[in-house]
Amino acid sequence: QVQLVESGGGLVQPGGSLRLSCAASGRTVSSYAMGWFRQVPAKERECVAGISWSGGSTYYADSVKGRFAISRDNAKNTLYLQMNSPRPEDTAVYYCAAKIAKYSFSVYYTEGAYDYWGQGTQVAVSS
Repeated sequence: QVQLVESGGGLVQPGGSLRLSCAASGRTVSSYAMGWFRQVPAKERECVAGISWSGGSTYYADSVKGRFAISRDNAKNTLYLQMNSPRPEDTAVYYCAAKIAKYSFSVYYTEGAYDYWGQGTQVAVSS
């Protein structure tokens, strides 16, 4: 079992920056692909970014390309999401997720692909 705990959410101004963290425990996630999802009320959870367990492959939703950056530190068992130039439409609850990956380059971007989820952290972008 893997437990995931997100942190770093809060209120940020448009054009500012925020870094989310996801600490994993229970098992090392060095062989797990991981991702960040977000959800707003009445909408489906959407993948914001995904990363392979090696860190060499990434996926970004078109809406965040060039603004957000996903990274991981396997030694610290931690996943990050650097949010630069956030917009009001980025306001959501952000979740991290993990999945055992067969290949070091595998990246997943569908909700159903992931096995483990954190409890979420709220991000609000507003002036």
